[in-house]
Amino acid sequence: MPRLNLASALRSVIGEPGPSRAYLMATFINIVGFGLIVTAMTLFGTRVLHLSTAKTGLALTIAGLVGLLAAIPMGALADRHGPREMLRLSQLVLAAVAFCYLFIHNLMGFVIVAALDVSATNSSLAADGALLRRVGGEDAAAFRAKAQAVINLGISLGVIGTGVAVQINTPAAYRALFLLHGLTCLADVAALSRLPRYQPLQGAQDGSPLAVLRDRPFVAYTALSGVMFMQYSVPLLLLPVWIVFHTHAPRWSVSLITLINTTLVVLFQVRIGRKVVTLRQGGAALRRAGVTFLFSCSVMGLATGVPAWAALLVLAFAIALHTYGELWHASASFALDFGLAPAHAQGQYQGLIGVGNGLGQAAAPVTLIGLFLSLGRLGFVLLGACFALFGLLGPIVARWGEQTRPAPAGPDVEAELTATD
Repeated sequence: MPRLNLASALRSVIGEPGPSRAYLMATFINIVGFGLIVTAMTLFGTRVLHLSTAKTGLALTIAGLVGLLAAIPMGALADRHGPREMLRLSQLVLAAVAFCYLFIHNLMGFVIVAALDVSATNSSLAADGALLRRVGGEDAAAFRAKAQAVINLGISLGVIGTGVAVQINTPAAYRALFLLHGLTCLADVAALSRLPRYQPLQGAQDGSPLAVLRDRPFVAYTALSGVMFMQYSVPLLLLPVWIVFHTHAPRWSVSLITLINTTLVVLFQVRIGRKVVTLRQGGAALRRAGVTFLFSCSVMGLATGVPAWAALLVLAFAIALHTYGELWHASASFALDFGLAPAHAQGQYQGLIGVGNGLGQAAAPVTLIGLFLSLGRLGFVLLGACFALFGLLGPIVARWGEQTRPAPAGPDVEAELTATD
């Protein structure tokens, strides 16, 4: 059995000098800044603007829905004008919006700025997906696994910064998080300049910017991806509420499950990702993830009604099992997101995936807490069964997509993918 060496895992992720390393470093800078604010948005509304939790939640929901509209158009622009340029533009807008948080004092200002924030974030994700495809070339799925490990590490570091602000618990501390986020966006713009400029691929200028909506297999996959994407909210949203209000486990268990999840992803995402490359492998990986979530969610439900030490052990085992499913789910997404999208239209395809995942994320609070948590242990079993059912659809959608795709790209197309100025 290979040794679990975190330093070695990080070295394997960063790789050799060149575009790949430059992209990963830019990603790390950006995601640390995102980690600073990802869990602070609600606290900013309640602690800084003195809004009720209901008004804060409504503002963020409106912003999330408005922000979904930006993903596909920006993805199309990335296809037509180059992903690096559009990603840098999105990051400049994000920096400006982050600084705007320093000057808002009411609900309307919060809604407007948050909507601009989510729109710029979704735009950057669409452009980033297209850029990653160009940097990764023919090994894009494996390269995205490396990027995912970097993302998990960066978010963890950013969340530590949020913890400091929460401990200080003053308006100035929360506003400082957004100031730092804006600065990281500007640093990311500078880091992206180290990447070459990737020219638009042949066909990018000819197709409709909404051609993705006519690709029925990909639309079906987007819906499936949106449902499965809610699994990310299980450890981040559902499990903390379950731990604090329904188990005897110590409250620091919330931090422990985050640490376990992040460490396992950093250690194993690249290893698992290397095993999932083709569309059929992606479908099979999605099925495996769904079945794993059935067991992990069912185990989570067993943490109630037992002593603190037993609840802690159950939760630690459950999150390790859930992370195993997450590794296969993420790897399946890497293969299917890129494999189903034509090379010249990666931006708009990644934009649609962003919309589907965004809708899943928006639906997660009411679905996971409002529905499944209210049912107690049974709710966890039913939640796992839902993930398993949709996971079983993975191979079916993958085969459908494979049958409707053109033949695999030849060497000339792969060479064009990596062509730069």
